[in-house]
Amino acid sequence: MTDGTSMSSLLLAVAYYGFAALISYISLHIAYNVLFHPLSRYPGPFVAKLSDAYNGYYAFTRQLHTITRQNHLKYGAVVRQGPNKLVFNSVAALQDIYKNDRTTKPKAYIALGPRLTIPTIFTAQDRQVHRARRQLIGRVLSDRSMRIFEPTMLDEIDILVRQILHSTQQPQSTTFNMTERARLLGFDLAGLLAFGYNLNLQTQEENSFVLPFLEAGFFWSSVFLHWPLTRRFAIILATLKVFRRLRSKYLSLVEHIITSRTKQDKNAQHDFYSIVADDLDSSESDSIREGELWAEATLFLPAAGDTTKTAVAAIFFYLSENAQCYNTLAKEIRSGFTSGSQIHGPALTGCRYLRACIDEALRMSPPVAGILWREAYPSDQPFTVDGHVIPHGTIVGVDIYAIHYNEEYFPNPFTFRPERWLDDPKTVRNAFAPFSLGPRGCAGKAMAYLEISLVVAKILWYFDFRATKIGVSHGNEYARVFELLDNFTSSHDGPHLEFQQRGDYCKELDDAQVKSQVKS
Repeated sequence: MTDGTSMSSLLLAVAYYGFAALISYISLHIAYNVLFHPLSRYPGPFVAKLSDAYNGYYAFTRQLHTITRQNHLKYGAVVRQGPNKLVFNSVAALQDIYKNDRTTKPKAYIALGPRLTIPTIFTAQDRQVHRARRQLIGRVLSDRSMRIFEPTMLDEIDILVRQILHSTQQPQSTTFNMTERARLLGFDLAGLLAFGYNLNLQTQEENSFVLPFLEAGFFWSSVFLHWPLTRRFAIILATLKVFRRLRSKYLSLVEHIITSRTKQDKNAQHDFYSIVADDLDSSESDSIREGELWAEATLFLPAAGDTTKTAVAAIFFYLSENAQCYNTLAKEIRSGFTSGSQIHGPALTGCRYLRACIDEALRMSPPVAGILWREAYPSDQPFTVDGHVIPHGTIVGVDIYAIHYNEEYFPNPFTFRPERWLDDPKTVRNAFAPFSLGPRGCAGKAMAYLEISLVVAKILWYFDFRATKIGVSHGNEYARVFELLDNFTSSHDGPHLEFQQRGDYCKELDDAQVKSQVKS
């Protein structure tokens, strides 16, 4: 036998045994995960028991929220949706997971942000660090802070209202995409609340690159969160020229925003910086991008700017689809005031049907529709969720979309029915979690309700509207439902609305604008 033949035989033998070893490993892996794993008794999709690729795939298709609901319908209230993951669909689980000081965010949450090394309110695992950050952020997003910020918010909302007015004065009808308009407003408000900086997205194109960049960031963050293994491939994104250009442009803008504000007196205006300046280091080295202020800002801006758009778009969608709801809400708003200038936060507290419509829109179209994963701190005490003792190392969560469409808590869940919040609000609120719950719930709840309430009330006071094109989801069990894509935050399009002036009520908008121009 020649040396060449011997080498070929050796290589074939190595390949054979290597392949056999691989098959054996895969077989053992499958057998362990399916038959012997601590979570083996829980039902769920077969592929999900083997790999987080299941969640990663549906995160990539942006349908994880809907597939999770389907899994609950098929497998029950507890589904094994990952080798070490359980997803629940009950009020008890909401309480046990999120209103629990013993749970924290898993390490995968580092995906939410540009590789930050400094813990933030969104990524901190340590409860003490999170509590300190939450107290700081909570001060700028509190009810008291919102009362101070409200005049600024009203000025920005008035820009939107005047743009709608302008559309009604054109010779040809003009439609408004409420998703895009609400998003522009949200980010302008976020910049002002964070560092007193107006991005002017509603009126100028200069900073519009921020929106597609952050949309892509949310998407990839969602994939990395649900399939942590893919985080190592993030370097591929960094090699893309268009991504590098947009990332550099965005980070330079954030740096400019922070630098501009830090050059002013701390109390020059009421914003995030004025509250946290003494507690957070703007820079811990020669670069501002390595400081605590930078870390919080890079996540505060998109978090505060991108969430309320979903509720605003959804409520206009459902009002345009439900004449009775439209008329009832319009009557409440239009009978409660004598001019649009009277519409402000405190004056809207008595508008119960408005709040019911907002809550129903938040139920059907939550700003974050998917699963907010949690894990328990190491402890000698058992961690129990809805009566289930959770094995150590298991990640648990509740899919917000799935529980909001759980018929046990929300009968006829695909029907927009604000009255459910007036009939038995305590029962439905127990299963209501659009801003999550507990110590790690969204700190911006007060800001969101104020912004949504003012936008809806102001527009309904001055205008009537109808839908010309509506983004809907069709299916066997429902139709005419506002379609959401799970992009960590919710992505969507529309509704596209055409507005008409309501009598002579818009005249005060022109009068107010003239007075403002004369004064300036």
